[in-house]
Amino acid sequence: MSLTSTRQDRPELQKAIEEIVESGFAGVQLRVNDERGEWVGSAGVRKLGESARPATNGRFRIGSSTKTFTATVVLQLVAEGKIGLDSPVDDYLPRFGLDRRITVRMLLQHTSGLFNFTGEYYEDGTVAPGIPWQGQEYVDNQFHTYQAEELVRLALSKPARFEPGTDWSYSNTNYVLAKLLIEEVTGRSLAEEMQRLILQPLGLSGTVVPGASPEIPEPHAHGYYRYEHAGQWKLVDVTRFNVSWISAAGDMISTTEDLHTFFSALMSGKLLPDSLLAEMRTPHPKSGEHRYGLGLFVEETDGGGTIYNHNGGFFGWAALMYGTPDGSRTLTASLTSGDAELDFAAMAAAFQKAQQRLVKEVFCGGQVKPACEAVESAHEAAESAQ
Repeated sequence: MSLTSTRQDRPELQKAIEEIVESGFAGVQLRVNDERGEWVGSAGVRKLGESARPATNGRFRIGSSTKTFTATVVLQLVAEGKIGLDSPVDDYLPRFGLDRRITVRMLLQHTSGLFNFTGEYYEDGTVAPGIPWQGQEYVDNQFHTYQAEELVRLALSKPARFEPGTDWSYSNTNYVLAKLLIEEVTGRSLAEEMQRLILQPLGLSGTVVPGASPEIPEPHAHGYYRYEHAGQWKLVDVTRFNVSWISAAGDMISTTEDLHTFFSALMSGKLLPDSLLAEMRTPHPKSGEHRYGLGLFVEETDGGGTIYNHNGGFFGWAALMYGTPDGSRTLTASLTSGDAELDFAAMAAAFQKAQQRLVKEVFCGGQVKPACEAVESAHEAAESAQ
């Protein structure tokens, strides 16, 4: 097993990422910034069949961590007076004929009730399918381009999950609408606005809004998708993938350094006025154990502490992004899946275990202390939503 770090005085972090690889992941990159400085390490392999470890400055697909970036841009436009947080989305995007009760705030906090275009999973076990997101059909669409409007119209052709504002349900449709909202009010693409408001001011040179491009800049590890089809298991390299299927709900590419810089800046008040940051950090009561604010999960500890996060992932890739309220301590990581014989549920369980292990090491001193038990339970709830 390959392993490297910029410092050798954090053996608990080295051990943690080694064990994550042993649990079934191909590779891990980890960056921790705290009162002891910065620790950067990697474990596993960059590509199956090779021995080289993942680059510690490697790019990776961040999945739903994208939502925090998208929500931040919306809130920055609120601060500029271009968007009303509690205005009907229909005021800005009348072409969709949205329910007038759906506000911009509801998009960011997942209380719109809009059908999730990647499919809805109901408590009684029934499933309402959306676009293909797994199996052979997903692989066959690896380079297919979806238009954002197409995804929204698919969602609107399905029954709403609930009346606007009456409940909470994680829906990628909300963030595709947020992208279209940004573009409508600014007359520029989301990528351009992201560059103007976040990437350029913070110097995030390793972060990309890829649009329909399947490419990922070097250096990068490889992600793999293992699935069953026609009674046989298949393994596909999903490093090059057109992620327009998830759009602004999860399409971005970044690095652990850029995620640290972004999240630390966001938490410390450098990107939003205090009032809007407070709104972002306030979980909606209906989100229950998920404790979801505006593009942000909130985790309270029994000891009175708080950490914020928005992790993300889809087949082949996973990202972790955590921080304390003042941004002084962050954990950012990338995990890539390989050829381990794990089905979807087993891989999700392995990812959840990896999250918990790293959070305990970084925010709880490596021990399951009483003050950290609430973090663990909140973690389990949040993972089920992402």
